[in-house]
Amino acid sequence: MNKKQKIIKKIAKRAKARLNKVDPVTIGAPIKSGYISKAERAKMAALEAATDRTEEQQDTASAAE
Repeated sequence: MNKKQKIIKKIAKRAKARLNKVDPVTIGAPIKSGYISKAERAKMAALEAATDRTEEQQDTASAAE
């Protein structure tokens, strides 16, 4: 077997191995946003708490009517 054929077979073998390694569940899954700093997590928690409070106030206001 000549050098060119050996190289082609090696490349094909590696490509096949890469395809077999791919998990179909992760294809099309949302990409992770990466690292979120402690300050950003605190801001997000504060916003979520604020929206929860406003929803509770709206629920109690509609129940009182």
